This record gives sequence, C-alpha cells and structure tokens, in this order.
Amino acid sequence: MKVLTLLSGGVDSATSLAMLCKEYGADNVVALSVSYGQKHEKELLASERLAEYYGVEHIYLDLTPIFQFSDCSLLSHSDQEIPQEDYATQLDGQEGKPVTTYVPFRNGLFLSAAASIALSKECEIVSYGAHRDDAAGNAYPDCSQEFYDAMNAAITEGSGGQARLEAPFVGMTKAEVVKIGLKLHVPYHLTWSCYEGGERPCGHCATCIDRAKAFAANGVKDPAL
Repeated sequence: MKVLTLLSGGVDSATSLAMLCKEYGADNVVALSVSYGQKHEKELLASERLAEYYGVEHIYLDLTPIFQFSDCSLLSHSDQEIPQEDYATQLDGQEGKPVTTYVPFRNGLFLSAAASIALSKECEIVSYGAHRDDAAGNAYPDCSQEFYDAMNAAITEGSGGQARLEAPFVGMTKAEVVKIGLKLHVPYHLTWSCYEGGERPCGHCATCIDRAKAFAANGVKDPAL
C-alpha cells in the first residue's frame, strides 16, 4: 500500500512522515510540500531536508496564485503583522472567527490537490498532521475533527473509494505528537515552525510558543534551538 502525506517541514508533518515510513516503508511514501506565498519559506527548505533524510519521493506544488486575494498576515504580500501572542489571546478578540494567520481554506485546497496527486501516484491514503491544539477555539477550523470527517467523506466519495484521508493526530495535543516523535527519533533539528521566517525562530509567534510548550511538556529542549 502507498500513502501520500502533506509535508510542511514542521513538527507535526515530520512526525507523521516518520510514522508512515515506519509503517509502510519509505519506498511506499510520497511527500507533498506546498508553497502558498507564506512568509516563512524556510519551512520548504526544512521539508526538503526531511524528505531527503527519510529517503521518500518528494513533490513540490506552488499554489501561491490562489491566495493572492487574501490579506492573511501569514502571506508575504500582506502588510499585516504576524501576532506575537498565543492563540488563546488572539481568539479573545476574534468574535468566533479564526486567527489572522488562518489562510482561507488552505487545508481544503491542499488536501484536494493531494487527493488528485495520490490517485495519479496509486496511493490509497492521503495523510496530514492536523492536531487538536490548532483546532482549539476555532483558531484553524481546517484542523478540526469535523473538517477531517467531511474531507475524508469527500475524498472517499470523489475517488470512487480508491483513496481515503487519515489524520492520526486530529484528537491529540501537540505535546502528545512530540512524545510520539521522540520515540521515533524524529530529526526535529531539521524542522522549522516559526511564522516569521528569520535566521532563527522568533520565539514569540503563536507557533513558536506552542512548539516550546510541546517540547517542555516532554521534558526536553527543542533540538532546533
């Protein structure tokens, strides 16, 4: 059986890649990385390093034009500043809407493209590393259990049952994901999470904060620092 997984270059996708390589073998895993005009393009370099480390086929897709109409603060053409606070604080002023770093229906687009490529590559499974912390409070609704269930139904139905979606971490916290990754000896030193995309992680954006908490919860220092 072959599987295609989204590989952003961050902690969650790296852990997912490690799990899939262990379960199916690297020869049966295809990694898909997507450029969407993000400010932190360094994550794409991280994805290259991870794909090379695990010896998997690596496909690169550019969906930047689709997001040209969005003013999401995560996008390089936006003048908005990336918030320097955790997601809970950001959500306080959003009145139920996602955070400003939510890229409009990003995962929906990624997974639709992934499903098409998976079918062409004879992969029966499409996988992505969404986890519970990202969905919490509606920060990123395309990481929720409900979204996963809907996309799984769409991919399964739309492919005539030839492919299905898996999100092994959708009910887990980021700390639980890191715990799994540490047991699998994931090379977290190769990953990149920071939204700012500088020479070193800023330590203040929400994803840096969540990452630090996840490693601290497991009693280890972040290998990327």
